[in-house]
Amino acid sequence: MILIRHGQSEFNAIYSVQRVDPGIPDPCLTELGRAQAAEAAAALADQKVRRLIASPYIRALETAEIIAATLGLVIEIEPLVRERAAFACDIGSRPADLQRRFPHLRFDHLDHSWWHDHVALGEPETEEALVARCETFRSRMAPVADWDHIAVVTHWGFIRGLTGQAVANCTILRVPRQLAL
Repeated sequence: MILIRHGQSEFNAIYSVQRVDPGIPDPCLTELGRAQAAEAAAALADQKVRRLIASPYIRALETAEIIAATLGLVIEIEPLVRERAAFACDIGSRPADLQRRFPHLRFDHLDHSWWHDHVALGEPETEEALVARCETFRSRMAPVADWDHIAVVTHWGFIRGLTGQAVANCTILRVPRQLAL
């Protein structure tokens, strides 16, 4: 499986400099993030990707759209590969809002609040909950025959929870079936 961290978001651009949450819920990609996504798409061109799965956050969807356009793929939305909810950027958009913004994608399988609502709950998603979510995704995907031809546009926290690796925006990380978790 190929994991791709989304391109630089409006949140990343500010947080990476100030190290303070700028309070941007579900941010879009920056111009740099779009360029990173285009570079990732070009790097994936010879990888024989057959399926493209993406987190429902806007930054991941925008990254996936650029990759999908280059590779001629349909985007599948999977909330299990979302970010670990701890910052304002981890407040997601409602399915109806996502559907208006991305009318060519399907969001009807998402819960109204598909993310861990750390604001309402008063606490971030725990590391244990993240690891359990990663394990659920891995166990669902493990029997899939085309593991090596699946690309997943996801987030720093999910990649770290699944592989133990912290990666930069638009890093492409190939994960052998036996090494995930």
